[in-house]
Amino acid sequence: MMAAADTISIEPIRAEYVESFHRALDAVSRERKYLSFLEAPPLDSVRAFVLDMIENNHPQFVAIADGKVVGWCDIRRESRPTHAHRGTLGMGILPAYRDKGLGGRLMRQTLDAARQCGLHRVELSVHADNARAIALYEKIGFVHEGRGRDTVLIDGRYIDSLNMAIIFGN
Repeated sequence: MMAAADTISIEPIRAEYVESFHRALDAVSRERKYLSFLEAPPLDSVRAFVLDMIENNHPQFVAIADGKVVGWCDIRRESRPTHAHRGTLGMGILPAYRDKGLGGRLMRQTLDAARQCGLHRVELSVHADNARAIALYEKIGFVHEGRGRDTVLIDGRYIDSLNMAIIFGN
């Protein structure tokens, strides 16, 4: 039985969630609709990514239901000094847990953490046909900054990407 939305916790990612995060990333990737991955990278690569996020204090939160990762949102700070005020957001939610407010909860926690760690700007790229995600990003306060034509190729079909960003006030 699926956990009720109010029993799903939003937590900073921890090393113990790596395998579960990997499974969630793989499941969303294999939908071949939302992410730039068609399957999750190898577990060792995902482990290195998560441990780097934790070690370098990049905001990454997971939605936990019955001890399993069912969604995530992360913001990776740019490494170059002239761009270190910026971060790039990525997120995903397992199909059975969508339309329950989890995306908004994950984003608010992650964006709050990004603001607290000194980021000024958070940007993202979303497939232009992902209306659900675009509506969420707009509701949160992201604005459209441009469109990349034919940026993604999945199963022989080109998809445009929308570039969006939010800038935190002082």
